[in-house]
Amino acid sequence: QKGRPIAAPVRRPRPRKRERAPTSAPASIHSWRTDSIPGRLAVTFPVVPATARRRRTMVVTVAATGSDTAEPLHSTTFASRYVRDQLPRYRMPSGSIPKEAAYQIISDELMLDGNPRLNLASFVTTWMEPECGKLMMDSVNKNYVDMDEYPVTTELQNRCVNMIAHLFNAPIGEDETAIGVSTVGSSEAIMLAGLAFKRKWANKMKEQGKPCDKPNIVTGANVQVCWEKFARYFEVELKEVKLTEGYYVMDPKKAVEMVDENTICVAAILGSTLTGEYEDVKLLNDLLVAKNKETGWDVPIHVDAASGGFIAPFLQPELEWDFRLPLVKSINVSGHKYGLVYPGVGWVIWRSKADLPDELIFHINYLGTDQPTFTLNFSKGASQIIAQYYQLIRLGFEGYK
Repeated sequence: QKGRPIAAPVRRPRPRKRERAPTSAPASIHSWRTDSIPGRLAVTFPVVPATARRRRTMVVTVAATGSDTAEPLHSTTFASRYVRDQLPRYRMPSGSIPKEAAYQIISDELMLDGNPRLNLASFVTTWMEPECGKLMMDSVNKNYVDMDEYPVTTELQNRCVNMIAHLFNAPIGEDETAIGVSTVGSSEAIMLAGLAFKRKWANKMKEQGKPCDKPNIVTGANVQVCWEKFARYFEVELKEVKLTEGYYVMDPKKAVEMVDENTICVAAILGSTLTGEYEDVKLLNDLLVAKNKETGWDVPIHVDAASGGFIAPFLQPELEWDFRLPLVKSINVSGHKYGLVYPGVGWVIWRSKADLPDELIFHINYLGTDQPTFTLNFSKGASQIIAQYYQLIRLGFEGYK
């Protein structure tokens, strides 16, 4: 335009090309080391100095090359920078490793386990409310057997025993204390109940001047393996009622026919492991009452209610299978099945104090006062007992129903 000077174009400097970072990290950040182990491949990996401790590095470890003489090693395909050396699989490592490395090694391996929430095969509880989980973690370091140190935990166990005893219609008053104990599971509960039957039978045979070296127990062939363990461990003959086509539980009539003077008890199952069916405990009781009257024997009944003990009282309250039947002297139930507690906890309840021989109860005073104990083991965590009490008061009868 007229009267205006023409401005010269402004030249801006071109930006320099950005230099590429070196392909290998500077020595100040990483150094590299190659190890060659006899019988195995060489492994090259970065060594991270203290100045870069917050950096994470992929570490690849190599499995053994197949040598029969090489010691089996623990191998992981990915891990944090801490895992620079492999660990022996079946020997304790010579040195310590950081807690982060130990956690990740184990966490990585456990990824290959199944998902407990999808496990419907073993009848155990796989989920509980977070509040109950917190109670369990708060008490995970409590040893239940230290009753003097943890009297409240002992009281909670006694409350559970009484609640379950009333649930099973035990003949006790409101102010009476039930006879029972918590166990690791129904297997231990059955062992304890079986020992009580065996000892009571042996005492009776000795009083009558008869031999007591050949006890037997009558069950159906559908019983859980813990009954076979009891028979083998404690030298009791196991008489099994064979199953028939279309009838996959113990036949009460055949069971009573197998009873003799040396039978310490007949075991009935409330919830077969194979099918979940209930055995006819009422019919078994009636037939056995008649046989005892005819022979002068006093053969009792134990009910293995591992699965059905927390179902029948709520869904079939009219069903007579428990202490309403006079020959039922003890009942076991699994808290970690339909008692809705993480494994492992079980319970065994006796009809009365007379059904648990005193000589099976030990009295200890390690911590000062007298503490009665009747278990197969000694130390036991308190978490599951507390969790069972939580479920009983949290859900109540209506909640379990």
